[in-house]
Amino acid sequence: MAAFIAKQVVGDKLSSVKGAIGKDEEGGGNEKDDEEAREIEEARREMEDKRKEKHRKMEEERETMRQGIRDKYGLKKKEEAQEEEIDPMGDGRIGRKKKTPAELAAEANKEESDDEEFAKFPPNLSELSSKVSEIPAKMAQGVGEITQKCVMQ
Repeated sequence: MAAFIAKQVVGDKLSSVKGAIGKDEEGGGNEKDDEEAREIEEARREMEDKRKEKHRKMEEERETMRQGIRDKYGLKKKEEAQEEEIDPMGDGRIGRKKKTPAELAAEANKEESDDEEFAKFPPNLSELSSKVSEIPAKMAQGVGEITQKCVMQ
């Protein structure tokens, strides 16, 4: 009995597969498929339009509620901040915004000036340590000159 039921199930699926192959060979089924595809695409467009309209209405309701709250508490609408938030992602990018050529040039100039500042330092550590060791002697000499010029009363 179970084998009979299994044969019916497999047999039905097999015949449907054979029938689908036969339709493609005949060529008559393509027009129906194209028409069905157009109908399906039109139905999808209609569903998408309905969904967009629904969300537009919901957003309008939310905005009226927001405006009521603003009026009640004397708040101002922040349109400028919203525009700035939209602009960086306006081109569909996920990452950070692109730098302008002026920003890139400013960064390059900053890096060059940093390199110039470091060029003033002695290239090796021994020169640096000798200059540091000379500083106390120079300070003592300067203090000695100042004390000689000052008169104590």
